[in-house]
Amino acid sequence: MIKDALDSFGISGEPVNYGDGHINSTYNIDDKYIVQRLNTEVFTNPEGVMDNAFLVTEHIRKKLVSLGKNPDRKTIEFIRTKSGEKLYMDGKDAYRAYKYIGNAYTVSDKKTPEMLYQAAKAIGEFQNLLSDFDAKKLFTVIPDFHNTPKRVENLKKSIERNASGRADMAKDLIDYALSLEDMAKIITDSIADGSVPLRVSHNDTKINNVLFDCDTNEGLCLIDLDTVMSGSYLYDFGDAMRFGASSCTEDCAELDKIYFDLDLFEAFTKGYLESASPVLTDREKELIYTSAIIMTYECGTRFLADFIDGDTYFRTAYPTHNLDRTINQFALVKDMLNKKDKGEAIVKKYL
Repeated sequence: MIKDALDSFGISGEPVNYGDGHINSTYNIDDKYIVQRLNTEVFTNPEGVMDNAFLVTEHIRKKLVSLGKNPDRKTIEFIRTKSGEKLYMDGKDAYRAYKYIGNAYTVSDKKTPEMLYQAAKAIGEFQNLLSDFDAKKLFTVIPDFHNTPKRVENLKKSIERNASGRADMAKDLIDYALSLEDMAKIITDSIADGSVPLRVSHNDTKINNVLFDCDTNEGLCLIDLDTVMSGSYLYDFGDAMRFGASSCTEDCAELDKIYFDLDLFEAFTKGYLESASPVLTDREKELIYTSAIIMTYECGTRFLADFIDGDTYFRTAYPTHNLDRTINQFALVKDMLNKKDKGEAIVKKYL
């Protein structure tokens, strides 16, 4: 129970439901603490999740202090139970707590150039501060989460099984997905040959996971650290742009409305490189624009596989929801590929 969880952390106050997350249950306690009940069906090893969260945030806090910056505004501070544990366990329920960061806000769909610029600076700073952290220390929360070749192999298995009998409805999309299979290997091959280092990856860098200052609108820090694990900085840049520079929501299947907004991409790239450029390798810099294409392609293959499987993973509102999402993501990929020269020119402008 939430009351028992509060007591275990030594927190007094009235818990109020907070936020609009779809996975964990979140409570605000008098604008002093946030307490969350983790969804242990999704995060089957909550101890591993919290080991990662503590390791990463404590590293960031030490770096911020050494740089003369205020750690209380620039990263989450998780707290332990009265007995020193990182979680309070109540049967299958797992609770965690951290200090509330006041005078700050999040946004979900306000995609202005200035907002993306500020979000990108926060994401880049997160990466910069963790550039000397050994990512091998982190627990793998979701194996092969952004292993794009594995995602393509999973799609092939889904096509072969055709569990829903709907593969014929998506023939053109299947053909397009498989035509780009070689592109899927670019980041993972670069990690394998060492030109792209294994890094701490946040893995959910949508703009709604950035906290902004109410007075200055500055991007403060990244929140929702459940999927922090070893990966690539390119995953975080690419996924942020898959969402952030798209002209519409990922549910829209009206092809004439779907495009990759280069103005939003430029604003994000400028802010990102101001923060992260000093710690990026030459190969990471070379693949910045490509990462946005690959992450969008990967997401499209996941939607397509789930449609063929019979909608067993992503929540859907109607029978062709995943099909529409696939159409959307692949239309975005096509536009990204058409604008590749312009996009890469923008990256070079700010390097």
